[in-house]
Amino acid sequence: MSGRTLPFEGVDNVRDVGGLPLAAGGSTRHGVLLRSGSLHFATPADVTRLVDDFGLTLVLDLRTPGEIDRDGPTPVAAAGVETVALTFIGASRDILPEAGDDTDPMLRNHLGYLGDHPANVAEAVRRLAAADAGPALVHCAAGKDRTGVLVALVLDAVGVERAEVVADYVLSAENVEAMFRRWTTAAGEEMPADLTPHKPRAAVMHAVLAHLDAEWGGAAGWLAANGLTADHLDRLRARLTG
Repeated sequence: MSGRTLPFEGVDNVRDVGGLPLAAGGSTRHGVLLRSGSLHFATPADVTRLVDDFGLTLVLDLRTPGEIDRDGPTPVAAAGVETVALTFIGASRDILPEAGDDTDPMLRNHLGYLGDHPANVAEAVRRLAAADAGPALVHCAAGKDRTGVLVALVLDAVGVERAEVVADYVLSAENVEAMFRRWTTAAGEEMPADLTPHKPRAAVMHAVLAHLDAEWGGAAGWLAANGLTADHLDRLRARLTG
């Protein structure tokens, strides 16, 4: 695992987005925002670590209502951490997005999150920017697609170097095998023969960011067009970079 991937007993693809270089100098703050895969298999030790050591006060759950109903409350929510459900997948995409053999299918899904539920995407960022917000965690099922798009928006909006935004997104690829191993073992199924289609690719995130640049002048412009004020964006930057 990368030095940025944090080992947990029952939660995969966990990392702190602190320490990423800003284009204007400096870096993002540690201990403010974690990203991860599903919290469904979190152990008591994982919950203690997140709540007591990290000080977690807010979880943004980007899964669909169907996923949440199927799996039930996460152990972190059961421990009393505020958990806000904000699905990114619209009715036109009632199955989880899968990668194809080129960038197009995944890119359509990633841009689809912004098109299907712009209010939920904006609300997620608004929650992260709240003046009284404590340490937060964002997750979906694998923590690579829906979570990857949201975190990329946040990182771009606060001024993280573009190459580092893409690198953080791609980093989830090294954790895909561990996630599938956990899921297939729990379900009593065999591992897929080829996990390559499930791994994030840099070209996809480059294309998402290029689209945001062309249409809105970047992630901050998209967020402003979808209801975030200058004060929200200033607070977001202060929380993550101040």
